[in-house]
Amino acid sequence: MKDIAVNRKAYHDYFIEETYEAGMVLFGSEIKSLRKGKVSLKEAYVTFSNGEAYVKGMSIASYKEATYNDHDETRDRKLLLHKKEIARLFSKCKMQGYTCIPLRIYLKDGRAKIEIALAKGKTIYDKRESDKKRDMDRQAKQALRF
Repeated sequence: MKDIAVNRKAYHDYFIEETYEAGMVLFGSEIKSLRKGKVSLKEAYVTFSNGEAYVKGMSIASYKEATYNDHDETRDRKLLLHKKEIARLFSKCKMQGYTCIPLRIYLKDGRAKIEIALAKGKTIYDKRESDKKRDMDRQAKQALRF
């Protein structure tokens, strides 16, 4: 599997509780642009409507060699999940503090997949604690090396 885009800020801003793998409904020009790595997940999030899941805010740059019917860069893209998974994510996202965000996009057997996560937002105090813990772990590894 080859990672195309990773949302690194998600691990800093959220506690990741559960992850799911989903397919995406894409146009031909979108998949070609995605294979070139022209995608951004920074402000993306998952919404639910009519029993379906959509990713909003994900930007896939337009494909230069595409014909007149090129895609819109920030359109809502449908996610391909099982009904039970959608229902579970929807019920959890209705709870206070939980949200559904994309973590990474990758290719698996020639198909574009997106990893989405059920996440809970961190406070400033939590961010400081995780930074402090990461620094202490890094120092311990360096001490063991010498």
